[in-house]
Amino acid sequence: MTNDSGTDSGTDSGNGESTFTVIVAAVANLGIAAAKAVAGVVSGSSAMLSEAAHSLADTVTEVMLLTALKRSEKPADEDHPVGHAGELYVWAMLAAVATFVGGAVFSVYDGIHTLVHGEELGDPLISYIVLGVAFVLEGFSLRTGIRQVRAEAERMKAPFAKYLRLTPDTTVKAVVMEDSAALAGLMLATGGLLGGQITGSGVWDGVASILIGVLLVYVAWVLGRSNAELLIGRPLPRQMRDEVREELLSVPHVVDVLDLTTLIQGPGEVLIAAKVDFRDVASAAQVEWACEDAESQLRERFPAIRRVYLDPTPGVAQPRTDG
Repeated sequence: MTNDSGTDSGTDSGNGESTFTVIVAAVANLGIAAAKAVAGVVSGSSAMLSEAAHSLADTVTEVMLLTALKRSEKPADEDHPVGHAGELYVWAMLAAVATFVGGAVFSVYDGIHTLVHGEELGDPLISYIVLGVAFVLEGFSLRTGIRQVRAEAERMKAPFAKYLRLTPDTTVKAVVMEDSAALAGLMLATGGLLGGQITGSGVWDGVASILIGVLLVYVAWVLGRSNAELLIGRPLPRQMRDEVREELLSVPHVVDVLDLTTLIQGPGEVLIAAKVDFRDVASAAQVEWACEDAESQLRERFPAIRRVYLDPTPGVAQPRTDG
C-alpha cells in the first residue's frame, strides 16, 4: 500500500532562497575575477593570477549551481516519476570538478612555474586595492550564505556546523565553502605580496599560489564527496530515522515496523518506505486509514517528507491463514 504526497511549498521557497544566494555569489565573483586578473598582470603576481583563476572557477561553479537549481525544479512526469531533484547533485558534482580543474590545477601550476622560473614583481598597490574590495564582496556573499544555513539549521533544530556538514542542499553548502576558501585565499595572496615586497623575492608569491591551489583541492574534494554520497543514496541521519520509526509506531493499528528505508532525494525531498506489521484483527479499511494517518503525521513532523510507501507485512511469528 502506497501513499504519494503532492508538492511541498517549502521546497519551492527553499530553492528561491538558494537561487538568490548563488546569484549574489556569482555576480560578486565575476567582477572580482576580472579585477584580480588586471591586478595580476600589472603587479606580476602569480598569487593574484591564481586568485583570478579561483574567482573565475567559482563563477563557473555558480553558473552550474544555478543550472542545477533550475533543472531540479521540473515536476515529476511519466518518465521521471519521482521528479528531477537528483539532477541537482549531478550538476553540483560537475561544479566541484570545475573548481578542481579551473582553479586548483592552474594555481598549483602557476605557483610551481613561479618557483622554478621566478617572476618580475611590479607595483603591488593595485593588487592591495583589489584584494581589499574583493574581501568586502566575498564577505558579503559569505554572510548571505551563512544567514541561509543558520535559518535552515534553526528550522531543523540542528547545530550550525552539523547542519552545514549534512545538509542535502549542496548548492548553498558550495557557496559557503567556496566563499570561505576565497577569503582564506585572499589572505594567502596578501601574504605572498607582502613577502615579495619585503624580501624582493617571488618565492613567497609562488608558495602562496600553491597554497591557494591546495585549498581549492580540499574544497573540491569535500563538495565532490558530499554530492557523490547523495547521488549514491544517503538516508536520513540515525536520530531522524529513529523519530520516523517512533512516529509510525504511534499510529493506531500499527504493531511493529519490520523494515525502514529512508532516502534523501533532494533538498526538501525525502522518501520513506517501510514494511509494517498491522494488528491481525484490523480490517482492510482500518489498515488503509492507518496508512493515511501515518503519512499525515510524518509530514506534519517532517515537512521534507514527500513520499511515503507502507507495505503491510505479517510479523515474523505470525502464521499463514490462507489455507
